[in-house]
Amino acid sequence: MWGAVQLGVLAAFLVVFVPVGMAGWHLSRNKMLFFSCALFITLAVCVHLTPYFPSVSSMLSSSGSVPLSSSSSSSMVNLDSCISLLHQVAFDFQELNNENSSVENTVRSSSEKSWKWIESEPVVQCDFQKLSKSHASDLFNGSWVVVAGDSQARLFVVSLLELLLGESEMEMIRGDLFKRHSDYNILIDEIGMKLDFIWAPYVSNLTDLVLGFEEKKSYPDVFVIGTGLWDMLHINNATDYGVSLKLLTDLVVLLLPVPSDFVNDRAVRSPNFFWLGMPKLINSMLNTDEKRKKMTDVMWQAYTDELYSSKLLRQSGGPLLLLDIHSLSNNCGAHCTTDGMHYHEVVYEAAVHVMLNGLLIESNQKL
Repeated sequence: MWGAVQLGVLAAFLVVFVPVGMAGWHLSRNKMLFFSCALFITLAVCVHLTPYFPSVSSMLSSSGSVPLSSSSSSSMVNLDSCISLLHQVAFDFQELNNENSSVENTVRSSSEKSWKWIESEPVVQCDFQKLSKSHASDLFNGSWVVVAGDSQARLFVVSLLELLLGESEMEMIRGDLFKRHSDYNILIDEIGMKLDFIWAPYVSNLTDLVLGFEEKKSYPDVFVIGTGLWDMLHINNATDYGVSLKLLTDLVVLLLPVPSDFVNDRAVRSPNFFWLGMPKLINSMLNTDEKRKKMTDVMWQAYTDELYSSKLLRQSGGPLLLLDIHSLSNNCGAHCTTDGMHYHEVVYEAAVHVMLNGLLIESNQKL
């Protein structure tokens, strides 16, 4: 290697610099011309010798390139990671106020700033957002939304409608929404959205509902279901609960994917499925002896284990994305409940925005 370099330098000296020196003798009267010729020939020699010095050539070639670490691919956010971070929420306890022990009033009176996503780097990169009424309306424009379950599902519907309707319109229908053990239906003409709440406290009720969709070949665009509290209180058998969930899983899988053909002269879209999880149960705050006896942490865990074993949830290979009310209510804590079961409205408001951001991620949309 160095022998070749030395030979090249010697050849350059003999071929270039000797003639330059001789020319300089004749060009001594014009020093500017002499130095210009010398500089030009020296640069030409350097260009020819550069390949013999790898460190120099690599430095020159890299000076005009962009480092890999700054490429656009490295800044892309992993969507699956963002799904797993959706429940990274913190609550501001100073803005929460639970003074009335009724279920309806337990969830009321909160500030818009009473919860937010934590500001860790991975969460910030996902750019989760609280959707405004306008953005949520655009997202649900022309959609059919079905929410089915127990009182937790009803409270979820309340928060969703408060976002879409506003406080004044919500007050007009709040009484109808809180009729015990009843369904509720509303059509929001402004955006052409239909919302059905189905009182379905047992898994068998959800199974019947899914069978009805299949028989009619009519499917909601967004389907939110969740139950377990009533089963835990009135049946208290986690094994039977798990068997029912496995049957429900089989039926929901049959519902997915919805064929991309036309039914009744309209295109059928694949539904977006969500499971509304059970809340954190604070046994000492439950308001009856029966609840405190049956709805223990051990029983809650047994029911949750059956849920994951059923493979209904996306986390265990199933089709439904979990809206983790347990995580949200646990983060909010005992400050946010008066009966150990139903939580302040900010918990369900956060769950609504978790769902909305999940829909945006699943559909690869940005606001």
